[in-house]
Amino acid sequence: MSSTPFQSSASRAIALLLSATVIGCGGGPTPAPDTAASTGHVYADSSPKPTAFRVTDAQRARLQIITVTKTNFRPLLNATGTVAFNGDHSTSVIAPISGPVVRVVAQLGARVSARQTLATVSSPDFASDVAAYRKAEQMAANTKRILNRNEQLFTNDALARSDLDQSRTDAAAAVADRDAAAQQLRSIGIDDATIGAIRDGRQLQTIEGAIRAPISGIVVEKLISPGQLLQAGTTMTFTIADLSTMWVLASVYGDDIASVHTGDVVDVITDASATPVMGKVDFIAPIVDPGTRATTVRVLASNGAQLLRRDMFVKVRVHATAQRSGIIVPASAVLRDDDNLPFVFIAGADKTFARRRVTLGVELDAGYEIATGLSPGEQVLANGALFVQFAEHQ
Repeated sequence: MSSTPFQSSASRAIALLLSATVIGCGGGPTPAPDTAASTGHVYADSSPKPTAFRVTDAQRARLQIITVTKTNFRPLLNATGTVAFNGDHSTSVIAPISGPVVRVVAQLGARVSARQTLATVSSPDFASDVAAYRKAEQMAANTKRILNRNEQLFTNDALARSDLDQSRTDAAAAVADRDAAAQQLRSIGIDDATIGAIRDGRQLQTIEGAIRAPISGIVVEKLISPGQLLQAGTTMTFTIADLSTMWVLASVYGDDIASVHTGDVVDVITDASATPVMGKVDFIAPIVDPGTRATTVRVLASNGAQLLRRDMFVKVRVHATAQRSGIIVPASAVLRDDDNLPFVFIAGADKTFARRRVTLGVELDAGYEIATGLSPGEQVLANGALFVQFAEHQ
């Protein structure tokens, strides 16, 4: 009888798969001649199939079968995360004074140093703060003169001890008020040279307050423009960050968190480069996010090449330092059934292979940890499992 085109195509597909998987082997696996095939054993995909398949001696010789044992390994945990500025080396700059912006000195992307002027502000607060400092300076000088005179009088027995003590108290209070007024001027951006000019009574041009950088870094956000009215203690003006390091906030689920420890080496994988960015775990959150049921693991990553940017989505690979013991099988040994559940093929002594559902643990470079489903000493089909899975459906 001549074959149909469909039968010919199917035959060629099966022949190609058999030759690619089992080179030089003739024939396909056949169901084991036992009563299991007639019992209607139901697999995960709910179709009746025999419990095992037998292969020929030549085919079995081409298949890779391993005997599983317990071994020590370091888990390799894969997760996802997002990039954030290093919170220890970044800050938002809030306007210290109220008033309109006169000019913006630092532009977006500029590298600034600590105490460098970012913008200047004109404010009516200056007049009162400058006047308060001048009054405090005069009061400190006056109480100092009175104290000097009273000390001389006390030395000549012309002043009571109580009066001298009061003069000393007044002088100390005046000095404290003067220092507080000077600090107030510094807080609104007036430098020490200008404060010295005010103290000496020199004539000054219009004084403008300055918004200064609290730390060194890069201006990553500029939120104000000339003429904009600022509110002291409220208006956000700039964001400055040191971009040499970044935080990666990874989400770790379930029992995987037990494999992560502070100090573990981390590969941060981005689409921007084929080379991972190196980092280390520096914090593990003590709580679980109630929405995602994940634990946040913070990674401190080096960013010398500035491949990492805030809010970037990245993949994270954590190299655990703590060793564990378990059963490891190659990735080629683990297949998925129609319900997407993992299983392996167990090799029998009579040249048969039977499915065994397993539970996967952590993923490793060498394959997978088998959490449940296998015992030491059992034989597993490592290479050629895909061929057997295909053949059992024929």
